[in-house]
Amino acid sequence: MGFDWALLGFGPEGWGLVLARAGGMTLVVSICAFLLGLVLGTLCAWARIAGSRWVQRLAIGYTVVLRGVPDLLVIYLFYFGGRQVVTAVGTALGFEGPFDISGFVAGVLAIGLISGAAQSEVLRGAYQSVPTGTIEAGRVVGMGRLTLFRRVIAPQALTTAIPAMGNQWQSVIKETALVSVTGLVETMRQVSIAAGSTQEHFMFYLAGAVIFLIITSLSDIVFRIAERRSLRGHQQGHA
Repeated sequence: MGFDWALLGFGPEGWGLVLARAGGMTLVVSICAFLLGLVLGTLCAWARIAGSRWVQRLAIGYTVVLRGVPDLLVIYLFYFGGRQVVTAVGTALGFEGPFDISGFVAGVLAIGLISGAAQSEVLRGAYQSVPTGTIEAGRVVGMGRLTLFRRVIAPQALTTAIPAMGNQWQSVIKETALVSVTGLVETMRQVSIAAGSTQEHFMFYLAGAVIFLIITSLSDIVFRIAERRSLRGHQQGHA
């Protein structure tokens, strides 16, 4: 079995440039979804730790539902179901269709919500890993909430949270492949188009795997550096 490597080139006959652009789209979707998940996860973790009983139940319900429903189903709900909702709302407001929702928006919202449920558990666990005595000692010396969080809770919680957040980031990157069902041209979608057009399925799906491995490997290096720095600060504090 021979490969026509020229098809992966960046020339007029090659698919290299469009694959690189698709890899860039995968990265953009991943960053937007991860940041959305971080905001939702932080709010949900705060609700579980300090919210009222009803707020806590709402946060628990969000976590249970999003962690229990298949990721692909959530994407379908946002993309195809979102069209119906947008059409119904637009029609009710007197606007004329057709109405649509972009694959990018649907994908970011769906993966962000899924990631938010997982990140909330990571952040809640990181907060609870901080010894209660340490927090109480900070209060005794007169620290306000913001100072206590910035100087005591955050440095210790980050040491626990960063490795798990790195895993969540890797999960988000891989989940972006599911967004291809919306027609958004990210890595998986572009690889499928190239494989179908050239009938070089093995080579292009292998190229797709390499693109994902490059993104995840570079991300792993970044999170390892962040983890080492957080541990260094923690160790210096105990020296």
